Amino acid sequence: MTTSLAYVHGYSADEARRLGDQADTLAALLHSGTSYPAGSRVLEVGCGVGAQTVHLVTASPQAEFVAVDVSATSLAEARDRVSAHFPAARVRWLRADLFDLPFPDASFDHVFVCFVLEHLRAPHRALTALRRVLRPGGTLTVIEGDHGSAFFHPDSAYARAAVDCQVRLQSAAGGDALIGRALHPLLTDAGYEEVAVRPYTVYTDRSRPALVDGFTRDTFIAMIESVRDRSLAAGLMTAADFDRGVADLHRTTARDGTFHYTFFKAEAMKPGTGAG
Repeated sequence: MTTSLAYVHGYSADEARRLGDQADTLAALLHSGTSYPAGSRVLEVGCGVGAQTVHLVTASPQAEFVAVDVSATSLAEARDRVSAHFPAARVRWLRADLFDLPFPDASFDHVFVCFVLEHLRAPHRALTALRRVLRPGGTLTVIEGDHGSAFFHPDSAYARAAVDCQVRLQSAAGGDALIGRALHPLLTDAGYEEVAVRPYTVYTDRSRPALVDGFTRDTFIAMIESVRDRSLAAGLMTAADFDRGVADLHRTTARDGTFHYTFFKAEAMKPGTGAG
């Protein structure tokens, strides 16, 4: 993450666990097709607790990674997480701000950014900063969610209002929980070429129990539950209504419930050519 940050979920142990559950549950979906050649230099920005770094190293064990985050605590946890899976992982850990990266121009062959832009007050400026450190012809991969894509059965106005609390809190803090739908214009306006954005849908019902547990319950609902106190303090909902909304979200994990959410994965290139 960076100092220009609107991370409304906090940095608790529960949040670190939620991020790990999310990354592990969605790895096959979101990391599909993302791998880097041996020897290529890859920058992961906003690595957090290393939840995504583990899967990057799994797919590209011979690439050279630099993982950056503004939080020293998160970096330490990320180092431990990755070392537990890959003791010899080729990862350099660095505390730095996305908007003030300590690298020369064209330092990296590839850049990977996952669930970071939604928390930034200036995502366009961030993408421009990343383009500077990317070599000509190098690639950028961005993954973001879009809370406006969440719908479910049984439907519930209370559940939708609880989800909207998270969206409104993030917006008030300067972020954008709906940024997934805006990736294409953001990247093209920031000067990237060959921008391709694809939707990746997570759909859960009783025939997919691992996703019901790993995504609907342990990732999405846990995220909404985490903003309860702030939602009440901001006067966005009453305690009774928020709790009913969360209960209705849990209702979607029952045998007759369903849940749907869409992530957006963008791939783009810095203009020019270059080896690597």
